[in-house]
Amino acid sequence: MRYHEMNPEEIREKIQTDFNKGLTEEEVSRRRKQFGFNELQEGEKQSALLLFFSQFKDFMVIVLLVATLISGLLGEYIDAIAIMAIVLLNGILGFFQERRAEKSLEALKELSAPTATVLRNGKWVKIPSKEIVPGDIIRFSSGDRIGADVRILEANSLEIEESALTGESVPTSKDTEVIHGENVGIGDMSNMAFMGTMVTRGSGVGVVIGTGMKTAMGQIADMLQTTETLTTPLQRRLEQLGKILIIVALFLTLLVVMIGIMQGHDLYTMFLSGVSLAVAAIPEGLPAIVTIALSLGVQRMIKKNSIVRKLPAVETLGCASVICSDKTGTMTQNKMTVTHLWANNEVWNVSGQGYVPEGKFMKNNNIVDPKKDVHFEKLLSFAMLCNHANFITEKKNDYKLDGDPTEGALLVAGLKAGFTRENLLNEYTIIQEFPFDSARKMMTIIVENKKGERFAITKGAPDILIQLSESVFANGKEQHLTQQWKNRLQQAVESLAKQALRTIAISYKKLNTKTTYVHESEVENNLTFIGLHGMIDPPRPEVKDAIKECKEAGIKTVMITGDHVITAKAIGKELGLIRSDSLVLDGATLDTMSVEELEEVVDRVSVFARVSPEHKLKIVKALQNNGHIVAMTGDGVNDAPAIKAADIGIAMGITGTDVAKESSSLVLLDDNFATIKAAIQEGRNIYENIRKFIRYLLASNVGEILVMLFAMILAMPLPLVPIQILWVNLVTDGLPAMALGLDRPEDDVMKRAPRSPKEGVFARGLGWKVISRGFLIGVATLIAFIVVYRNNPNDLAYAQTVAFATLVLAQLIHVFDCRSEHSIFSRNPFGNPYLVWAVISSVILLLVVIYYPPLATVFHTVPIVPRDWLLILAMASIPTFLLVGSLFIHKK
Repeated sequence: MRYHEMNPEEIREKIQTDFNKGLTEEEVSRRRKQFGFNELQEGEKQSALLLFFSQFKDFMVIVLLVATLISGLLGEYIDAIAIMAIVLLNGILGFFQERRAEKSLEALKELSAPTATVLRNGKWVKIPSKEIVPGDIIRFSSGDRIGADVRILEANSLEIEESALTGESVPTSKDTEVIHGENVGIGDMSNMAFMGTMVTRGSGVGVVIGTGMKTAMGQIADMLQTTETLTTPLQRRLEQLGKILIIVALFLTLLVVMIGIMQGHDLYTMFLSGVSLAVAAIPEGLPAIVTIALSLGVQRMIKKNSIVRKLPAVETLGCASVICSDKTGTMTQNKMTVTHLWANNEVWNVSGQGYVPEGKFMKNNNIVDPKKDVHFEKLLSFAMLCNHANFITEKKNDYKLDGDPTEGALLVAGLKAGFTRENLLNEYTIIQEFPFDSARKMMTIIVENKKGERFAITKGAPDILIQLSESVFANGKEQHLTQQWKNRLQQAVESLAKQALRTIAISYKKLNTKTTYVHESEVENNLTFIGLHGMIDPPRPEVKDAIKECKEAGIKTVMITGDHVITAKAIGKELGLIRSDSLVLDGATLDTMSVEELEEVVDRVSVFARVSPEHKLKIVKALQNNGHIVAMTGDGVNDAPAIKAADIGIAMGITGTDVAKESSSLVLLDDNFATIKAAIQEGRNIYENIRKFIRYLLASNVGEILVMLFAMILAMPLPLVPIQILWVNLVTDGLPAMALGLDRPEDDVMKRAPRSPKEGVFARGLGWKVISRGFLIGVATLIAFIVVYRNNPNDLAYAQTVAFATLVLAQLIHVFDCRSEHSIFSRNPFGNPYLVWAVISSVILLLVVIYYPPLATVFHTVPIVPRDWLLILAMASIPTFLLVGSLFIHKK
């Protein structure tokens, strides 16, 4: 349909909708059945069956399956069945881990999905864009993403960026005029708005004419199907580690097989031992555990009000060295609060914060009643009348503002004095309004009281209202605004400004009841000045501590605001941002500086004031050029370049536009700076937990390899049979490693300097810990085997069972040492309940395969007498406690 050529009436008839009321729910339901949901068809997803079979394509698993086949052909059916069961269990675990990670990512995508404001049954409601149907009436404004293809019915200074469709980055002006002509391109359809494009200016209303694949975006949907693979630098390093481990494992496997054959062991046993060792050497569960640790961390972040949109951000968060944060709403409450009033050359203080209408009025530390003072009564009541704000109370003391924060502050001040808008509207009738605009910097209403007298009430910037006033209300009457009074007013404004207060002035004017006023200039002159409201957006109580914690963590916090320098400095000092050597830069100074010049001073700047969104990009580049990993917050369309350029882009979930969210890596659901700190802590913890289970898995695998290799070199019998190695690899390694991924942060995780993004997996001594612990685990297991075997050389199965139990317990004790960078005693051993239960489960399973006859047959184990459990426990404890003791002596 060529809707751009139709006038609104033709469109209404063609699409069968009501421009004034929108569609009914019944009609929406019918159309959804006809057209489906408003979403692009996704590319084919891998089926659950294929995902399951993909778990068995790993090279080592294929080798293991070949070994299973050989076992079966050689008649070792019990071994073949046991190996097959372990491979199958490994595959099932991997399958569920991948499905869980996939589902958590889908949940995140759903949480960050765009919404649309739609007219339904005569009411504007916000719905997910996927629920839009053809014929819906939608409205949109600056920062919104268009949810479907729309024929525009109303356009107010509307501009839309359509680069996703046209490749043209310059926004297109939109209107409602009918367009005629052949082959009109999308870029020339000025009366249409298209799915996926962004409103950069103004607002509009339109009727939906296409949804889902029936949109212009649907025609290029195939290009949008390419899903971005979210691999972190850590995962890439782990892939490289895996390749190295495969080479090492194959070399060791060949070495073990060759030594074993040279010493007279049969080929089948050595082949199966070699393959088992290769599987033990390569922690094939590592990528799955990394993925599950990341996805579980992401879910924990959601509980802390932060949504991770891109998984690499989880790792990058741990490296952040600078947070550039918006002031309003992030560091402050975004609840403007009137704290001072000026009238009749007197200053009153107002207590109370936020939108709760509770507070007292103080004059010289004495409580006063505004209703008993005609000047303050007028100041507060007229500010409430010239006001569009409203409060929604869902529960006690939970006041949600519907309207402008400044007007909300004026309304709360009036409520604290005991005035209500309802009572005032019983005394005054609003006749006419001249709305606020940024050029005039004021708003005016015309009211009539019960006596039939008319007044103009004007609210606006003090400097403007002082200029437009010819008198001042003082000493209970209107007095001529002399130069002396003007000086007093200016001094009052400056005094409040020095306290970082924003000032709003209230004036009024008596009007002729018979005159009709067409233009605001006819009213906004010769005013009578009443007084001033001084207000501030108070800091969030939790932010000061969060900034302090970030400082202890080596993270610098920089406040960026569009407010005046005086206001920015006051808030910065209150939050502990500004020190004696700190600099405060404003936008005017930034304009005169190049990025290179900014680099020289940026590390000393704690506050940027009067900053435009364009300046943010310059700040980010200067910090990055100085080697910082930068987290940048923002909420507006123009913040998107800086958010995208930052190492971690953070968008506001409440006030943020779709454009800002789309550019970000992280979305704050509560727009709170303290949530950024919590997210960084979680990011650091996730990375540390990944290091913990890498340390545990590799040290365990080194121990398994060395016990076999040393036995070969010493011409001893094999201390472990292949099926036992596979069992250790699955149970002892798998369960505790996954529990380590759920470990809580160490107490000093936010007292360490930020991690370098170039830091390798084995940094900070991890490589030495893996080799030393693995070596000792292998030696301790071999000693336990040798002691028991030499005492009873005719019972090899018993000695192997002792070695098997020693290896398992040594690893399970070592896992508690892995919880800390320091030692096993630096944390409460039972602080991770998941780990405790994983270890208990592994011990129970160990006892089952030793003492339960059917499984003992499968795993070639025999019951161990109580006396030898003392030997096993002693040898299993040596690796961990020997290293802890040496560390203690070294510190001494």
